[in-house]
This record gives sequence, C-alpha cells and structure tokens, in this order.
Amino acid sequence: MPKNITPYKESSLSKKEQVAHMFDTISGNYDGLNRVISFGIDIKWRKKVLALVSITNPKKILDIATGTGDLAILMTETKAEKIIGLDISAGMLEVGVKKIANKNLSDKIEMLLGDSENMPFEDNTFEAITVAFGVRNFENLDKGLTEILRVLKPNGIFVILETSNPTKFPFKQGYVFYTKNILPLIGKLFSKDNAAYGYLSESASVFPFGEALNNILRNNGFIDVVALPQTFGVATIYTASKK
Repeated sequence: MPKNITPYKESSLSKKEQVAHMFDTISGNYDGLNRVISFGIDIKWRKKVLALVSITNPKKILDIATGTGDLAILMTETKAEKIIGLDISAGMLEVGVKKIANKNLSDKIEMLLGDSENMPFEDNTFEAITVAFGVRNFENLDKGLTEILRVLKPNGIFVILETSNPTKFPFKQGYVFYTKNILPLIGKLFSKDNAAYGYLSESASVFPFGEALNNILRNNGFIDVVALPQTFGVATIYTASKK
C-alpha cells in the first residue's frame, strides 16, 4: 500500500474527509491554477484518455474523482449515451455543474456526490471508467480499485491518468525541484488553502507509478494492464480491463 499522505497534518479527520474539504476550498480557482501548474499539457493527456476510451464505443461511462468535470465533458465526444461524474467534493461538483450547463450538456452528463470506495451502482454497469489525478487521493486504494472492478463490465476499459516521477536525468532532477519548490509556491499565491498544493505535490512524490501501480491493479483483479508514460514521465496513463 502507498504511504498515507493527508492534506492537513494536525487534523483528526480521515483522509477522505480532509480531501473533500481541501477540494471544496480550492474549487473556485482549481481549473485555472491547474492550467498554470501543468503549462496546459494536462489537456493533451486527457485527449489521449479520450482516444483510448473512444475505441471501445462505450454506452455508459463513469468518471471517478471527476472534480469540475473536465474529463467527463471531454467524454461527450464519444458515442456514449450517458456519462456520470462522481466526486466527494460538493464544491468541485458545483463548479462542474455550471460548466456543463453552460455547454448545454446537462442531458448527457450527470454529476453525483459520492464515495469512490462505496459507489451507488450495480455490478457490471459501465463499459468504461476513468480517473484523472484521483487515485492517489483514495483513502484505501485497494478498496477503491475493488469497487471500480465491481462496477466495470467484463471486457470494459479502465483508464487512469495520474502523475508519476521521471526517472532519467535531467527530467528527474528538474521535476523534483519544480514539485517541491515551485508548485507549492504557485499554490500559495493563488489558493486560499496553503496546505492544498503542498499535499498535491507530496502525495504525487510517494504514490506508486509504472510497474508498481501495474502490479497493484493486477493484484486487485484487473487484466491487460499497460502503463503509458507521458511527457518524459511526469504523468502516466494506465489502461486495464476485466475478465
């Protein structure tokens, strides 16, 4: 299991409760700040997720840790009849609902407040499930992955987009400097919550990636697991399926 990093070191709340509070706090400027922090490259990564999902022609898609709905909105470019965005942060969902309404997509995307480790869906419901920058926020990674496997249809596709750590010089050294020094500073300048972007940086640095996360997926019952490093390894797209 990955090291359990929490946003607020002195808090008595569970990680799940802390993460929900943190994202509620930063929801108003999350989208803009993300574009700055990633230099906009995260948009390219999400489009690659879209391409992988589109190939499977899913009818129902679940986007977990949907936040303000960026990936859920992008998934409307598939032929899916229904897209559900699930998140534990009411603040992030509120921003997402407005974005979706402004794009006249409310009939196609449903935003739900809910827990990824205890989802209100029947077994084998979705042909495709996505998580962008969310799995490292799970309080219990194995429990979350088991739930995802449960609601994924056999032969369905599961795609994770998550930060990872470059391993080659000079990208490794540059990434460490950026995440430890620059990213938290940007967060403090633009966010009301000084701890939030420190947590996001720290949690990314210790979360398993590459073959380590591949093995966690396999141990939780997924098959056909593949890791696809992006942009010198600062992010990785993982694809998996279900028997």
